[in-house]
Parts: sequence; C-alpha cells; structure tokens
Amino acid sequence: MQRFFVKPYQVEEDKHCIHITGTDVNHIRNVLRMKPGDELWISAGEKKEYHCQIESMDGEILLHILYAQEPEYELPNRIYLFQGLPKADKMELIIQKAVELGVFSVIPVQTKRSVVRLDAGKAQKKVARWQQIAESAAKQSRRMLIPEIHEVMDFEQALEFSRHLDVRLMPYELAHGMNKTREILGGITSGQSVGIFIGPEGGFEESEVEKAVNAETHTITLGKRILRTETAGIVLLSVLMFQLESE
Repeated sequence: MQRFFVKPYQVEEDKHCIHITGTDVNHIRNVLRMKPGDELWISAGEKKEYHCQIESMDGEILLHILYAQEPEYELPNRIYLFQGLPKADKMELIIQKAVELGVFSVIPVQTKRSVVRLDAGKAQKKVARWQQIAESAAKQSRRMLIPEIHEVMDFEQALEFSRHLDVRLMPYELAHGMNKTREILGGITSGQSVGIFIGPEGGFEESEVEKAVNAETHTITLGKRILRTETAGIVLLSVLMFQLESE
C-alpha cells in the first residue's frame, strides 16, 4: 500500500480527515492514478501513522482516516551518518541503504581526501536530489519520518555539529581490537544519539583522525578487511540496527 508523509497541521483528527497538497497531489492523481475509495498510509511524524481512504480529489486531495496506530518502526536512537563525499553516484546508494537501515540524518562531508569538490550551486542541487532519494527510501521501507540530508559540511564543521551527540564512532583501517569495538558498541544505550564518521575513498587523513579523537570520537575496527566507503557505513548501521532494534 502506498505511503505518504504530511505535516502535523495537515491532519485534523477531530474531523477524521487529512489534507494532501503540493506535489503529492499530482503523484497520487496522475502518476499512481488513484481514485476515491482507494486506501493508503500517511505518516505525520515519528510516532503515529494513519490508514486512510481517498474521499475527494477536487483541487487538494481529502483523505478520511479509517484508523490511527502508533507502531515502533523507528530505532530508539537517533543515528547521524557523517559521510565523506564519494565519487560518482555512490552517495545515492549510501543514502538509500542508510535510510532503509534506520538512519535519522545524513551529513555529507568534504574531507581532505574527497575527490569530489562541489561548489555552492552544485552542492545545493546534489542535496535536493539526495533528499528525494531519502524520501523514496523512507516510503519504501515504511519509515515514520523522512531523514534529513544536511548541506555539505567540511570536516571541522561536521565535528562541531557532532559535539551535541552522545556517542561518536569512526571506523578506521588502522584501529585494532575487535573486543574493544564490541565493548564500545555494547555500551550504547537506548535513547542515546550516535554519530558515525565514514571516510571517502582513501579514508581519513591522520590529522582528521587526530581531531576526531580529540573531540572524544571512538576509533573502531570493522574487521580485518578493508571496506569501500559505500560499504563501511552500511555495515556499521546494520550492526547498530540489530543491537538497538526494539522488540
């Protein structure tokens, strides 16, 4: 069943209705060719979703709420992925899979070894495109919210942004000790916010790692094999999802 996202002000629970406006109107009417009587799901935040039926399609689309529920689809922790800008279209795959695995937000990061260099205009277009991918992945994976794709930051800005998070992790190819990594990950408790720093092709420079460690970021290992930038974040998110997922 199709899923759409709305703002809380579009929901009138007392009247058992939801108003669909904007680009979703065209998508429902002309792309999906839905009609009055068809049913769909609406998410209006992290906690509540609505099973609805299309009531009318005059201008805006008016939905009748059949019932509401509060499923626990979201992880109990907010996970932020600080992703070093990769080459080509790898970022699209990373965002898609990260959203499926429960990431709360993705922050593209320009690091010293990032081959890709985006000026302000290109960065804005890229972020808009990445946000669309996040929305599509959120709909497909039955998320209750659309993860935000932030504007591109440099490494120092990303570190500063992460200071409010409870835990910061940086997979690093020179880190050793799987037991230590297990201990760090095992110490993450429900409700804590987590930042994951993933380097681009070529990884982080030592100076960046040093700055991260000085900012109380844990360097961890993901095993004896070297993982690609598009693999590392997905691996760590998978481990955290398995560990933190509510029953």
